Amino acid sequence: MNVGQSKKTIIVREYNLDIGVIQVYDNYMVAKFEAGASLTLERVYQIIGISEIHFKGKPFGYISLRKNSYAIDPMIYTYLRKMDNMKAFAIVSVKEIDMHNFKIEKLFYRKPMKFFIEYDNALVWVKKRIKTAK
Repeated sequence: MNVGQSKKTIIVREYNLDIGVIQVYDNYMVAKFEAGASLTLERVYQIIGISEIHFKGKPFGYISLRKNSYAIDPMIYTYLRKMDNMKAFAIVSVKEIDMHNFKIEKLFYRKPMKFFIEYDNALVWVKKRIKTAK
């Protein structure tokens, strides 16, 4: 009997925050925020804390699934870019406004960040960046 690696992705932990859900996987996390939420520095500290619990000292990626519209304080990126072990930041959306906002967000973040229309493509990119960072 051949027992290989399972292709099924397993959520390590799911956090239900007041602004949305953070799903933690083996070497990346996925954020899905509620419509109308406001992503402030205080709330980003929660997400940074989650990353420190699960990824302290090892490379990881972050995927933002933007199905809903919400506000982001662009100053959060000055704090996120200090996270040396976050090797990839992907944004997934089909909305044109998110594509425009991405260009502005990228100016603040100044580290590997990419926009995707399909989640699967974002996941492949994130995993590739993590693998090359090890």
